[in-house]
Amino acid sequence: MVTRLSNFFLRTLREDPADAEVTSHRLLVRAGYIRRTAPGIFTWLPLGLRVKAKLEQIIRDEMAAAGAFEVHFPALLPRDPYEQSGRWESYGDGIFRLQDRKGSDYLLAPTHEEMFTLLVKDLYSSYKDLPLTIYQIQDKYRDEARPRAGLLRGREFTMKDAYSFDASDAGLETSYQAQRDAYERIFQRLGLEYVIVAADNGLMGGARSEEFLHPTPVGEDTFVRSAGGYAANVEAFTTIAPDPVSWDDAPPATIFDSPDTPTIGTLVAHSNEVLEGEYTAADTLKNVVLALTHLDGTREVVVVGIPGDREVDEKRAEVAFAPATVEHATDADFERHPLLVRGYIGPWSETGPILGEESATGIRYLVDPRVADGTRWITGANIDQKHVHSVVAGRDFIADGTVEIANVRAGDPAPDGSGPVEIARGMEIGHVFQLGRFFAETLGLKVLDENGKLATVTMGSYGIGVTRILAILAELNNDDKGLIWPASVAPFDVHIVATGKDQTAFDLADRVSTELEGAGLDVLYDDRPKVSPGVKFGDAELVGVPRIVIVGRGAADGQVELWDRRTGERDTVAVEDAVARLTAR
Repeated sequence: MVTRLSNFFLRTLREDPADAEVTSHRLLVRAGYIRRTAPGIFTWLPLGLRVKAKLEQIIRDEMAAAGAFEVHFPALLPRDPYEQSGRWESYGDGIFRLQDRKGSDYLLAPTHEEMFTLLVKDLYSSYKDLPLTIYQIQDKYRDEARPRAGLLRGREFTMKDAYSFDASDAGLETSYQAQRDAYERIFQRLGLEYVIVAADNGLMGGARSEEFLHPTPVGEDTFVRSAGGYAANVEAFTTIAPDPVSWDDAPPATIFDSPDTPTIGTLVAHSNEVLEGEYTAADTLKNVVLALTHLDGTREVVVVGIPGDREVDEKRAEVAFAPATVEHATDADFERHPLLVRGYIGPWSETGPILGEESATGIRYLVDPRVADGTRWITGANIDQKHVHSVVAGRDFIADGTVEIANVRAGDPAPDGSGPVEIARGMEIGHVFQLGRFFAETLGLKVLDENGKLATVTMGSYGIGVTRILAILAELNNDDKGLIWPASVAPFDVHIVATGKDQTAFDLADRVSTELEGAGLDVLYDDRPKVSPGVKFGDAELVGVPRIVIVGRGAADGQVELWDRRTGERDTVAVEDAVARLTAR
């Protein structure tokens, strides 16, 4: 049935919503696709649901081609499975928790690994049942502290999440590749540029983790790539550590006065003056004091030594110290550790480490991989207004370990030897991840193997952000008048606009609408009487159906105007030619 605007549930807006930060948010609200309900929460209107359904159908097509079966879990889930996996606590404030009238704990699902695992455990018991891949398209809920950018980062969002179950690691490789290939087909059908980058495996381990990022300057993810083909997000980037060097010719560590030099810049300037050298920030060892809050609530202060020409990357620090939360040490932390002399902290002291500790401050001391044995540094002497030069790693101090928290810069060598990397911004649109046996072990998912013995199943996890992709498509496909959807997800195939007061135009528009609908096209027909052509054209441009048919002054002669919003071309043709062109496959 032809959809007529005269009785369709649609109201467009002439003004931008006050809270819209990005183009997609602004246009999706103005064009009547979504309405804000609360911060990060939106009501879906008929136009929005049509686009969402088409996007989901593309995903379903490719999931079926990859051999996956669709299921659907509830969004309201009991506490017990998440308690078993340890994530009831580890999610912290990031999820919505609630209780029923009996006081039982529930959550609004941020993700469904536990439920998928328990479902397969309930139904399958033999290796002969495997491999299996099941998926759902379901709403997720996360209590974002600062929901922003409309659908790009909300508290409620739709995801496709799939999970594979295999009896062997070799089987997991096959399942993983099938999903990875399906993702490429999905994004290609949507016309979305993407880069596949190595990602951090997270707390659950797993052999392989890759993200599909859409390169965009407004993306919230930073990734690196080399001309030789290496690509990774910054959290997964690994620094090439220099080889150890001999310190046989190194002079002894020597303390020198350095008044009013609490920063790297002031230290370098002073060192060049008093040490009569040509030092740069790269010759200094910056000591960053961080406070870690562990899952059991304990707070630990650590010191990390990084080259002075580097800064701390907050995301890399979060990954490096997970599951603990990370922040810079507070005044209270320094008060509890009086051996930390602000601005003059270092790993070495002329009095040596304190009793029973490797570190001169008695605090766990970690270093950047670039701080290899034999490297020489200028750093704090743990004495107010004093630094020390010629401190040699491995000779004068031994770190408790290495950690990757320093920022990655353009020109850093790719870890695979493929050349220097460049820095780019992107937005995550998909993630494929070899979970391995974490959830299966935790929740007891085992099957009988060929020898009749219980074996733990190995799993893969595969996610696509449905509503995020919809917003990205809106970001990419618009002009100053409104949306211009790709044909694959447009809410309608054709938008017919009848203009003028002559009934002949409306009669012809009715006929064209019926013929196109009969040919299998979804038709939106603007049949509103007493609405000016300017308003109708403005709405057509805003709504964004890529092919528009204008029926107006040429109707008496059997002519209509074809308007292609993608190219801007407008042609006046006979109505029969218009129908033929629009229905051509």
